[in-house]
Amino acid sequence: MRRVPNQAAKDGGPSKALPAAKLNATPRVSALEPFKIRSFRFQWPADLCSSWAFEMETLILGWYVLVETQSVLMLSIYASMQYLGTLLAPMFGVVGDRVGQRNLLSAMRGFYFLLASTTMTLAFTGLMNPYLVLGTAALMGLVRPSDIGMRTALVGETVPHAQLMGAMSIQRSTQESARIVGATSGAGLVAALGIAPAYAVVVCFYAASGLLTLQTGSARPVKTMQAGEAAPPSPWLDLKEGLAYVWNTPYLRGVMVLAFLLNMTAFPVFGGLQPYVAKSVYQSNQTTLGYLTACAASGAFFGSIVLTRFSSFLQPSRLMIYASISWYVVLFVYSQITTAPLGMAVLFFAGVAQAASLVPMAAILLRNSDQKFRGRIMGVRMLAIYSNMPGILLAGYLIPKFGYAPVAGAYCIFGIFMTVVIIYHWRKALWQNDAPANVR
Repeated sequence: MRRVPNQAAKDGGPSKALPAAKLNATPRVSALEPFKIRSFRFQWPADLCSSWAFEMETLILGWYVLVETQSVLMLSIYASMQYLGTLLAPMFGVVGDRVGQRNLLSAMRGFYFLLASTTMTLAFTGLMNPYLVLGTAALMGLVRPSDIGMRTALVGETVPHAQLMGAMSIQRSTQESARIVGATSGAGLVAALGIAPAYAVVVCFYAASGLLTLQTGSARPVKTMQAGEAAPPSPWLDLKEGLAYVWNTPYLRGVMVLAFLLNMTAFPVFGGLQPYVAKSVYQSNQTTLGYLTACAASGAFFGSIVLTRFSSFLQPSRLMIYASISWYVVLFVYSQITTAPLGMAVLFFAGVAQAASLVPMAAILLRNSDQKFRGRIMGVRMLAIYSNMPGILLAGYLIPKFGYAPVAGAYCIFGIFMTVVIIYHWRKALWQNDAPANVR
């Protein structure tokens, strides 16, 4: 298989420190320009299939656990299991930098296929139970949190600097379109066919994702060592070097702290607790759950598409800041709503704000950073997802005591306050016009 050139490196790559004025004068490019790159043409459907499988699997098994156990705490445990591997994400970044992002991502998706095949077999044989579901969710959770980071690193490896914001927007729209179709089709398939046939569709999507991923990127890792430079002696020193790079780069550290906050407070309200909202707040079923997920994803899809059109005019960090605060405001309104149709409408706008905050965040992490740390940077970014686990577990403990609306509202108010604190502390790196995080 021919090797795909490292276009990002040829174009100057994120490691070149260019003047802010020159960077801000980046020429406008077509929204579909990334599809001219062979690797991206294969990665797009591969990521689409993987995202479809993720969304269908989460909805199917989340609803199964809630119905079988009748416990929001068990639901929160299931949701948190999916984030166990966030602590391993930086090491996945090290491995990706060493063996190549394509090779690592292909192996990960093969692992998803094996686990999903096991769950499908249990469902067809009637041996499935909530505890086995939690066990497979824990195994999946060791690997799955790193998927988005590694696919983002692969885009950074193959897409030129000028097209990176547009490519990130397309990638985000791919994930959200999968949430729309995956959530609604998952709920419909379970209702029409039962859990076992529905899970067979999940297995097929994982298989297609793995095969398509084999056609992306390069079979060899990007060479980043200078002539005469010794090979790194161990993966642990690689990891230490990557963590030090993030810690000592102010805009990277600020973005990571904000990502940690969003995952701890916004994501539980936006996604992890939706089965509870559908069943206990709206007194409805899995079809309503699918519609709630689809409305949130539709908003995020719309926001991502808009960003593909106007990304070259926007300052990434300021957009990320405004959108993060807006996301909390909309989620606060959503948490106080008690009717499903109005909740779906508000979730659409929450999705728009989510996309507008996360797309520029990914671009900031890749654009101006040293390319040899690309995998490790995204690994640390995925580490921030770990905060989702205690956030969901804490909500699962507090909601039976105080109710959903007070707990979700408190999450949003705390999130707004801490976002302001973060931006004030890193204002030179994240807010000023000439900050590296604001280059266009």
